[in-house]
Amino acid sequence: MYRLWLRASALALFVTFVPVANAFAHCIVGNRFFPATLNVDDPCVADELSIPTIAAFNNGDNPAAQELDISGEFSKRITEDFGVSVGSTWTQLRPPGGPTVSGFQNLETAFQYQLLKDAPHELALLAGLVVDWGGSGSANVGADRFTTYTPTFYFGKGFGDLPDTVRWLRPFALTGQVGYAIPGSSSTVGTDPDTSNVITTANPQVFKWGATLQYSMPYLKSAVVDLGLPDFINHLIPIVEAQLATPVANFADSGTKTTGTINPGVIYVGSTYQVGIEAIIPVNRDSGTNIGVMGQLHLYLDDMFPNSFGRPLINTAVVASKSGGL
Repeated sequence: MYRLWLRASALALFVTFVPVANAFAHCIVGNRFFPATLNVDDPCVADELSIPTIAAFNNGDNPAAQELDISGEFSKRITEDFGVSVGSTWTQLRPPGGPTVSGFQNLETAFQYQLLKDAPHELALLAGLVVDWGGSGSANVGADRFTTYTPTFYFGKGFGDLPDTVRWLRPFALTGQVGYAIPGSSSTVGTDPDTSNVITTANPQVFKWGATLQYSMPYLKSAVVDLGLPDFINHLIPIVEAQLATPVANFADSGTKTTGTINPGVIYVGSTYQVGIEAIIPVNRDSGTNIGVMGQLHLYLDDMFPNSFGRPLINTAVVASKSGGL
């Protein structure tokens, strides 16, 4: 793991200093580029790689443990409108007064379909199914033994269609997602380590929701007004994200409540990559203690390899053309 960490860090350092050209980023709707945000998925299918995403924070356990998450995600378009992603997270937990434990969380896959890209209104809609494969991770770090299925809807809306009287608001964009997590098993049966009694724990159904508000400096320069700012500033997208989860069914604890975090930060957009950093601010005690931090290196594979690896596996335009000629 130490060698893996060094390789990932070296790659992040290398691409950070690669010269920046004009960006041909993967999620473009009209004049709007929606960056890959760190917590809430962007509303487009794409060929991309997030590696590594690193988060350090105090979690919501009682007492709170120091948690370090190192994750990666690979996304691939099968057709122009349908894509699949695979992701995994390695977690290390340091509880106060207890032994340090580590292991992988459950493998996660997402199947997504592009519903709409409306260029004049800078609107993108995406539907997907996220599957968290039970038993593929380590119970030491809390990975569930059951599979969870989360139908999810994603959206993105740029404000570029606002009138000239409020043109300074045009660089703003709003993205978000809403999902409903359904466990494959309604309950989990275990044994109390102190009494050896059998314990049955309900697995709740959870409403997951999140949103981002972002202000694009690249958009300000290219589509509103060029203020002559330093080039570094013109590549920044300040952002605030919120990700929340609320149990809505099949839970017995009357004290269970919404948990989540607010994540202010900034994304630097290059020609084939982006680098983002955000604070992790828990919304309540059940969500964590103190402020954490997370960072991500994200590679645009469709821009890095536009004529090979970054293309859809199936070219639907070619298939349609051949079908029409039969």
